[in-house]
Amino acid sequence: MVDLNFLEAYAYDLPERLIAQQPVEPRDSCRLLVVDRAKRSFEHRIFTDLPDYLDSRDLAVANNTKVIPARLLGYRLREERGREVHGGRVEFVLLEEREPLVWEGLFHASAKYVPGVKFEVPTPDGGNLRGELVIGSKDMPQGTVVARFDRDPVESGAGQLPLPHYIHRPVKAGDDADYQTVYASNPGSAAAPTAGLHFTERVLSRLRQKGVEWEELTLNVGLGTFRPVKTEDVSQHSMHEERYSISSEAARRITEAKHAGRRILAIGTTSVRALESAWDGASLKSGPGKTSIFIRPGGSQVRLVDRLLTNFHLPRSTLLMLVCAFADHELIMAAYHEALREQYRFFSYGDAMLII
Repeated sequence: MVDLNFLEAYAYDLPERLIAQQPVEPRDSCRLLVVDRAKRSFEHRIFTDLPDYLDSRDLAVANNTKVIPARLLGYRLREERGREVHGGRVEFVLLEEREPLVWEGLFHASAKYVPGVKFEVPTPDGGNLRGELVIGSKDMPQGTVVARFDRDPVESGAGQLPLPHYIHRPVKAGDDADYQTVYASNPGSAAAPTAGLHFTERVLSRLRQKGVEWEELTLNVGLGTFRPVKTEDVSQHSMHEERYSISSEAARRITEAKHAGRRILAIGTTSVRALESAWDGASLKSGPGKTSIFIRPGGSQVRLVDRLLTNFHLPRSTLLMLVCAFADHELIMAAYHEALREQYRFFSYGDAMLII
């Protein structure tokens, strides 16, 4: 019997050629693997077929967060003969604004990650964005740092879109639109809620025609979503907090739908995390919140969500563990191997899975 606390229970071999480097065009022409939990069966469809599986009994919940240009590439500043000169290259990825001009983030540099390290990033206006570490990685539980900037790092134009590390190409102009959902409206994420990338206005229009209710929440995707698991016993992994917000109207409608016996479809794992964090077993709590929930087999479980639309996730990731907790570990790993056999495209720009 597989020990679901063991990290290798969520491992699979993925050929490099199946990691999508570009989105399909149009975005709703990607493939869709439909997993039926009751029948324990698979169907191979196209994303435009999604409305065939939904009707007026379904309420869909999507994460409307918007990816910010969070990747800052620049140089360390050091003193030399009484003046500042450029040192080695640095990278800062914005994760969460703690207060005006002060951001928690990921810092990569040859220098030690200690308070006082200064760096600057070129800006489109010919100037520079200046930053200084005020809290080093040794003082942060997740290995992040905190930096203070001399102006708004997002508004400065210094940042780039933070494409995932497994996309092995430079950012191109089209990524600015491709790496956002068509309904993105609330800036704040360091990564896209990728299950939503497949939607187009024609798919949304068909869902409306079928009477599917659509609600939105915001969870700003950060370190909690993509931080790798480094413990062999997954129960020892700690999730980083992420901020979410649910309006009072959305909370009321989702609660009413659940009590009416309607099916709650979560668009993506980030929507699941926000919903399950705000659900107290009887109602969905509105307002802002923080979540470090770790949904996995043997851990926190899914109580509110009935159906899930998601992408294919990295092996050994907390996202794959969440999907296994939602559907059943054996069934999901079988679905992944089915997707591998059928040459589905994996990860952010890849294909989708609908679990019913």
